[in-house]
Amino acid sequence: MKKGMRSISRRGFGKSVVGAGALAAAPMIVPSSVLGQAVDQTGRPVGQPGVVAPSDRIIVGGIGLRNRGQQDLAAALADPRVQFVGIADVRESSRETIKSIVDRHYGNSNCVIYRDDAELLAREDVEAVMIATSDRWHACMAVWAAQSGKDIYCEKPAAISIAESFALAENVRRYGVVYQAGCQRRNVPNFELAVGLARSGKLGKLLAVHADDWSRTVTPLGHSWWPEERPEPDPLVLDWDKWLGPCPWRPYNSRYPDGGRSQFWDFHAGILEWASHTGDICQWAADCDHTHAIEYEPVPGTTHVNCSYANGVKLIFRGDGWLDLGTCRVRLEGTEGWIETGDSGKMEMSDNLRPYHQTVTMRGTDPSRHIQNWLDCIRSRSLPRANAESTCNAHVTSHCAYIACQLGRKVTWDPAKRAFVNDEEANRMRSRAYREPWRLDSLATSM
Repeated sequence: MKKGMRSISRRGFGKSVVGAGALAAAPMIVPSSVLGQAVDQTGRPVGQPGVVAPSDRIIVGGIGLRNRGQQDLAAALADPRVQFVGIADVRESSRETIKSIVDRHYGNSNCVIYRDDAELLAREDVEAVMIATSDRWHACMAVWAAQSGKDIYCEKPAAISIAESFALAENVRRYGVVYQAGCQRRNVPNFELAVGLARSGKLGKLLAVHADDWSRTVTPLGHSWWPEERPEPDPLVLDWDKWLGPCPWRPYNSRYPDGGRSQFWDFHAGILEWASHTGDICQWAADCDHTHAIEYEPVPGTTHVNCSYANGVKLIFRGDGWLDLGTCRVRLEGTEGWIETGDSGKMEMSDNLRPYHQTVTMRGTDPSRHIQNWLDCIRSRSLPRANAESTCNAHVTSHCAYIACQLGRKVTWDPAKRAFVNDEEANRMRSRAYREPWRLDSLATSM
């Protein structure tokens, strides 16, 4: 049953959710057992396979589901526990595309479209949201969703600055929602095996972890050119002001929203385009999900950055010297062996680890198991693999490496103080300026 919906402004929404206090901090999901349906230990209903009572479905909405977001949506729609009910997007074409996909899947015309995400988030029946906007919106959208009590699946990178990374984790913690970042390789078998071998001691004492940064994504801080200004489209077709959001104002050119945004610092997270995957896997393998690397030293003449954790493990971001194992490669090295793998599912390893060798058919780009893990955790109220804390910490490590790369010199980070040590210039790079009025409303609970 649909509940009443009301249109509210972004500023009004920000005030209302902050004022919700304890109520927003404890979003309620009625267990299947209360509804008289038997459930297993994870909260999944038991009985007829593939059939979930309407009262037990997770009501889901989407924000900005294009390209990668449509892959996420397909994985969610394939799960009978999901009832997808609405899409918010600044593009008319994207709104209509998602509505068509969803309505075709359910055989009805019930998917509601919104131009403003606040209207979707204000729906009391929506329990969870999937966010796949462009980089600059991820943290803000996820924070607003957390403040409204929604569980969240958000594409990577989760945040485009250190400050946003911490704000994301703090809001998710404060409002008690289930958050899964789109770092799906944490639920892909070959990466799971590699990490498992490292953490179980099969490589001996872990010495170094290597993350493929795909160096072409190291976007410079400044630009020598900008695309020529073009007439803005009708806001009903593409709301340019909302597309920009908290970013600095730029005159409209279709190059930005239609695929060229990754070339411009204003709209991009730099090394986090790929380090949100590879750095994340390396930090997991190094048993450092709870912290950050402390030293970062760029290699002159390259985009490589050598980092180190307090436990002695080295982290190396590099874009070359890899085996042919697909994109998003990682290499883990210990005193008794090594292993390297990537998105192809193939693995290479030292001879002593051959008994564990396997090649999997699931590619690292497949989000299906990751979406399932998120839905399982919504039911069990447990932490997903790519939860907000681990994602925040892996992102902070990657952002620090990027800052060292941009400065071209060594920097030292203090995880307890969340600051670079005696380095005012580096500390200024922990956050980005927001364009009004987004600054006042976006991350208010912790900024």
